[in-house]
Amino acid sequence: MRRAVAPAAGSRIDDVIRPRSRLQPILMSPPLAQFRRGASGRTIQSVGRVGKRVVLALDNAARIVLEPRMTGLVLLADPPNASHLRLVLELSGGSARQILFWDQRGLGVARLVTPEQFDTFYGPQRLGPDALEIPLHDLRQRLRGSRRPIKVALMDQALLVGVGNLYASEILHRALVHPARPCQQLRPEHWRRIHRELRAVLEEAIVHEGSTLSDGTYRVEREGRYQTYHRVYQRAGQVCLQCGRGSIVRIVQAQRSTFFCPCCQRSNGIRD
Repeated sequence: MRRAVAPAAGSRIDDVIRPRSRLQPILMSPPLAQFRRGASGRTIQSVGRVGKRVVLALDNAARIVLEPRMTGLVLLADPPNASHLRLVLELSGGSARQILFWDQRGLGVARLVTPEQFDTFYGPQRLGPDALEIPLHDLRQRLRGSRRPIKVALMDQALLVGVGNLYASEILHRALVHPARPCQQLRPEHWRRIHRELRAVLEEAIVHEGSTLSDGTYRVEREGRYQTYHRVYQRAGQVCLQCGRGSIVRIVQAQRSTFFCPCCQRSNGIRD
């Protein structure tokens, strides 16, 4: 998503528009009028990312942070529909004409923040290190003392940023670790496999531009393709592609669906 919006760097923000809608609005901070005053006339110097958020760095050191959450998209053009378009940044002076924030459920967040506010909201006191950059030792140190299931801990953005629900299931399946296994019970070899597959799964998903699921809404410039590589996610009842013996099981953890193979990922640790 960040790469798709990257051509907006160098463009000037001419206006900030909140399309009229009867739907639940996304959270904007500050309110629209103040947001517009602070952003209009500024140039986007770079397009970055912090965890699962797109960050537009402006020429006065302020930042616009767009947090898509579960059902949001940050696009340059062609949103899935107009009814769920939540925010439009009108641009000029560059190759991009707009940045569109589309959100089906209205769970997203758009913030215009000063450098100090950015550190407060998104600095190391609030968010963990990036999942693509964390060393093995740091991953183990941050999570191993927790009594929570490893799958729930991987999704805690205060410990580690960038791992979503879908990818947590895929990572643990490839690492042969049961998702309900408490972090405290994991051995060094478990952490080595989790760390290796954490990087591998996320890097593969980025190459394939993410996963477009059955609702068809997620995409960047085009639909994602990583869903064709899923080994467990939304495959409940189907034969495991890894061992060929087990059937994929769905459970609920922290109000989210988890998928795993009871043969590959045994809770008693015999296989893993």
